[in-house]
Amino acid sequence: MFQKVKNQNSLNLLDIVALTEDVPEHNLKRGEVGTVVEILADGDAFEVEFSDDNGQMYKSLSFTENQLEVLTDTKHGIESIDCRMLHPDTTP
Repeated sequence: MFQKVKNQNSLNLLDIVALTEDVPEHNLKRGEVGTVVEILADGDAFEVEFSDDNGQMYKSLSFTENQLEVLTDTKHGIESIDCRMLHPDTTP
């Protein structure tokens, strides 16, 4: 489970992020989860990789910070949100 991070001012390498908007030209939907793998343009852009359930990368694209929302692991007792809320097309 993941939780949205409030008041996050910048993204860091290896942050887990969710898209805040659809990106139809790349067949990505709001709420899809990826990992920041590069910080570009002095922190004005971020390369994000998206992987399937087997860990195979299927998309790697650059985004601005306002297109991404940092998520945090709830493993340590942090209250969580259901990721299906981020990506409503997901079925259990």
